[in-house]
Amino acid sequence: FKKTALEMGGKNANVIFADCDFEKTLETTLRSSFQNQGQICLCGSRIFIHQSVYESFKEEFVRKAKQLKVGPPEEKETKIAALISEEHLMKVDGFVEQAMALGGTVLCGGKRIRLSGEHADGYYYSPTVIEGLAYDCAVNQEEIFGPVVTLTPFDSTEEVLKMANSVRYGLSATIWTKDIDKANAVAEEVEAGIIWINCWLLRDLRTPFGGMKQSGVGREGGFAALEFFTEEKNICIKR
Repeated sequence: FKKTALEMGGKNANVIFADCDFEKTLETTLRSSFQNQGQICLCGSRIFIHQSVYESFKEEFVRKAKQLKVGPPEEKETKIAALISEEHLMKVDGFVEQAMALGGTVLCGGKRIRLSGEHADGYYYSPTVIEGLAYDCAVNQEEIFGPVVTLTPFDSTEEVLKMANSVRYGLSATIWTKDIDKANAVAEEVEAGIIWINCWLLRDLRTPFGGMKQSGVGREGGFAALEFFTEEKNICIKR
């Protein structure tokens, strides 16, 4: 049999507790939601926010998402460029339509953007934020892989762990809190191969990279990759 390491995507949770560094969390969550138009397997597409800060965080997050400029990648001001193909754009838009059909509220975005000139036929989609969906609906369970995120409030650690672990994927997660003991306790319970605490996409290629459940098998990086592809041999000599 050929040993094969597989990285198969994710539906990553971003858990925001009330005692987070609000501005740092806001800035990084915006980046982890929409960098490369959300076409990164490590993007945090499910944002869980503690009920006590939900409204204030939502207001600021949506305000900043609306400010992200959609445009050609060669323009310096552009923050959201084109999706990979028209077929994929239709898939992303289909998930947004499904979210609305399920009773979700589109707080911003939710539509294709038509540019002028040589980019008129480009596959541009506005950064989209949705709330009001059940944590176990299809939009919160399937990987969209576009500039679309959902916001969901939570009251307790037990509740957010249930929601975070409800998906078939387990690639990465981000936890925001100033309480390092709480962060470590939650990280232990989240079913994901990579956990970032108070940061995102901070990577060292010597550390293991890979996911649990249907996010893949095996690990890339450092000794983890060497061990995965090593066939150990037992040689026994009787003297």
